[in-house]
Amino acid sequence: MVHGMDVGRWLATQRRDWHLLHDGQRERLAKLGIGPAEKPAVPAQKAVRRGSGGAFERGVAALARYKAREGKVVVARGHVEDLPDGTSARLGVWLSNTRSRRAGLSEEQREQLAGLGLNWAAE
Repeated sequence: MVHGMDVGRWLATQRRDWHLLHDGQRERLAKLGIGPAEKPAVPAQKAVRRGSGGAFERGVAALARYKAREGKVVVARGHVEDLPDGTSARLGVWLSNTRSRRAGLSEEQREQLAGLGLNWAAE
């Protein structure tokens, strides 16, 4: 940190966005021995709508994985569960949203959740 600025983050951004810099900016950085990132950075994963059933199925899979590992279905709101396909699910947020929208769930969806031990799904 220099004067409250994270220099490492700034440098990573310059290297990642090398192609967006003006020629003069690239020349000044090159004089300092700084060049573009070797490998393009993977862009931050954005929320993707997967249709009406995709998010629910991913949430159920994440909850089942969490329950198998932790032995409980009480999840902190900020918890993120890594899935076998290499993606992650914001399990705590998904559970909170699903609970608040439980009236709109199908009977089958409620049964799936109740089967995992969520008492509120059976109400």
